[in-house]
Amino acid sequence: MRHRVAHRKLGRKTEHRLATLNNLAAALFTHERIETTLFKAKELRPYAERMITRARRDSLHSRRLVARRLGDRALVKRLFDEIAPRFSDRAGGYTRIIRTSPRRGDDAEMAIIELVVRKEQEKAPAKAPSGKGAKAEKPEAAGAAETEEKKPAKTAKAKPAKPGKAKKAAKRAKPAKAEKSKKADKSAEKTAGGRRKAAGGEGGRGGRRTSARTPKHER
Repeated sequence: MRHRVAHRKLGRKTEHRLATLNNLAAALFTHERIETTLFKAKELRPYAERMITRARRDSLHSRRLVARRLGDRALVKRLFDEIAPRFSDRAGGYTRIIRTSPRRGDDAEMAIIELVVRKEQEKAPAKAPSGKGAKAEKPEAAGAAETEEKKPAKTAKAKPAKPGKAKKAAKRAKPAKAEKSKKADKSAEKTAGGRRKAAGGEGGRGGRRTSARTPKHER
């Protein structure tokens, strides 16, 4: 019976299991977010959080103990100088586990383990205030818009029109009545001209006949 057995063996011997946890912890402190199997993530969580707690003390003895596990001086320096100060106001719970879809092939349960406060979150811009703060800002914007509307608009100076352009515009803009009267006059002239031509033709023919029929004593 497995009474009072605290940790999972993960199918490995002690040396292999510790080496796996050290490698996972080094990957977590390097990338601040890794994906592994669910049971490895659950075993890694207390193991990595104990290292962060030691890093918060920042003593020579703590650095040596952590360096013995990680085996990388640059990573130890980053843990003590960059990662640990982020959790100075937190008493624990430096990591979180998020379950994901099972792994293809063996259908093993997978999970993401990450630091609660990451470097990306520190650089993220602050969100716009919502609620009362946003409502208070709206009247200020409205007042600014009203002041802009109250300002008198600049009147554009009228440029003097050139005499040539004015004459052309006057010629183009003729009244409609004058155009109608002209058209009526032209139609009347055409009808009158047609009547004159018809009368002239008849008079010529009649003249020839009279000249032929005049008596001899009048000639």
